[in-house]
Amino acid sequence: MTYEIRQARPDDFRHFGPIERAAGALFVEAGLAEIASHEPTDVEFVEAAGRAGAVFVATEDGKPVGFILAAPLDRHMHIYELSVHPSHGKRGLGRKLVEAVCSHAKGEGFIAVTLSTFRDLPWNGPFYASCGFRELDRDEWTPALLLAHYREEDLGLPIERRCFMRKELAE
Repeated sequence: MTYEIRQARPDDFRHFGPIERAAGALFVEAGLAEIASHEPTDVEFVEAAGRAGAVFVATEDGKPVGFILAAPLDRHMHIYELSVHPSHGKRGLGRKLVEAVCSHAKGEGFIAVTLSTFRDLPWNGPFYASCGFRELDRDEWTPALLLAHYREEDLGLPIERRCFMRKELAE
């Protein structure tokens, strides 16, 4: 299998929902079936992120098998979604997608990349920690992160298991 990481094109976006749904099955296995039942990221948001930020895909023979959505938030690049189809998991694609966003963000002059995730799931908090992210203390949250926290609470996410993380981009 030959994989490529590249910036996403609008014609890639139609593949994102099925990838996100398939990746959501991991949450069922982790006892979070309600997360898996959420609708995939709205296409309008994907398109807006594509215009404003860093959206990358992992492809196999040209077909998207994973993606990452990131866009500016509070003067940082913020990762909104990272999904890799489980049939292509455990091959380093998630890490390469995170690296692509971080490299892009640094090239655009951002000093950090942020995200929100489950602190305890191996493919969430521990994975991002292995990519150089650290959990933010609540007094480090920006106004936008606080609003994101409220939104996650409104969506019914188990908020006690959620955290914000940040990676500083070295010069």
